[in-house]
Amino acid sequence: METKIDIKPADKLLKLPKYIFAELDEWKAEARKKGVDLIDLGIGNPDGATPEPVVSAALESIKNPASHGYPSFRGKIEFRQAIADWMKRRYNVTVNPETEIQTLIGEKEGLANVAMAFTNPGDVNIVPDPYYPVLSRGTWIASGEVFHVQLKKENDFLPDLSEIPEEIAKKAKIFFINYPNNPTAAIAPVEFLERIVDFCRKYNILLVSDMAYGEVVFDNYRPTSIFEIEGARDVAVEFHSFSKTFNMAGWRAGFVIGKKEFIDIIYAMKTNIDYGTSTLVQDAAIKALTMPYEYVKQIMDRYDARRELIAKRLTQLGWDVYRTPATMYFWLKVPDKMTSKDFCKMVLDKTGVVFTPGIAFGSMSDDHFRFSIVQPEDRLNEAFDRMEKAGIRYS
Repeated sequence: METKIDIKPADKLLKLPKYIFAELDEWKAEARKKGVDLIDLGIGNPDGATPEPVVSAALESIKNPASHGYPSFRGKIEFRQAIADWMKRRYNVTVNPETEIQTLIGEKEGLANVAMAFTNPGDVNIVPDPYYPVLSRGTWIASGEVFHVQLKKENDFLPDLSEIPEEIAKKAKIFFINYPNNPTAAIAPVEFLERIVDFCRKYNILLVSDMAYGEVVFDNYRPTSIFEIEGARDVAVEFHSFSKTFNMAGWRAGFVIGKKEFIDIIYAMKTNIDYGTSTLVQDAAIKALTMPYEYVKQIMDRYDARRELIAKRLTQLGWDVYRTPATMYFWLKVPDKMTSKDFCKMVLDKTGVVFTPGIAFGSMSDDHFRFSIVQPEDRLNEAFDRMEKAGIRYS
């Protein structure tokens, strides 16, 4: 008699909500099979090349046999020193490169690891909705529970701390924030950061600040590092990414900073499940941090021109455009009586233009969709021309 094989994944994986980005990939693959010329405004993948000095540094590194072995778990000291110097230069924040920095294989890995490193089964973590998916999924994978606090336009997409029940605040282990924000593009004023630091100190909560878009800024705006806020060092860690700042999304490099006790816990998690960032990527990242800032400014100037074009044409199509001086996104209302998936699928079918449905960022966000600016201006104009021709408007 043949034995029936039925090997199932862990319950925690089965319980995860469907990853909408995977479904979006299926939609795009189906459209491509039909010969549709897609204009993908759904992803946050920078469309420009990595700056030449960074590429050259990687090429030199790969020629060096010393780069071919296992990298250090913590990250080479030259990389950590470059990070410390950059944090001082950009944010006037002092960190010890020996003890207060952990390098990462991309920020997403680090955000998942921090949830797994600090969350016991049944623990509660607080995540604003909408959210970058890993902010909730890391907790669920760690068998923790998530309390979602809704981000509302009337609050400038900042969490209203008064909406968090006292019993949740007392149980919470981690509070995740992400400003400048993906997907809403909201920014966090100093007064809000002061309030949330006080909140986390009062309830003994680890504050995890995701600054992936800290350098994707315009109009002379400068975001605030959480460590510029008094008392934050006692309760916070802060994550940074090379993906958006330096057009290095595929290189997978990032870092987290915080006091030694927190960094040691993240380090312990990483040593058990992965290795450090590739040495050649570290050498490239060192060059990114130390090259003239003009290279970053060129990337942001290109985005800024696109933002102006998009805002103008969205307004012409009836959308109320929420403008901020940061990120590569617009967060827009779905026309009445449509779900975000239905709207985005309809737009794709009629025009070949791809948006990300708001439901991808949380159950409270099904009335919005995300528009990314990661296409050249001629393709953006083509996308709007197609929408106009198809009669797709907000009002």
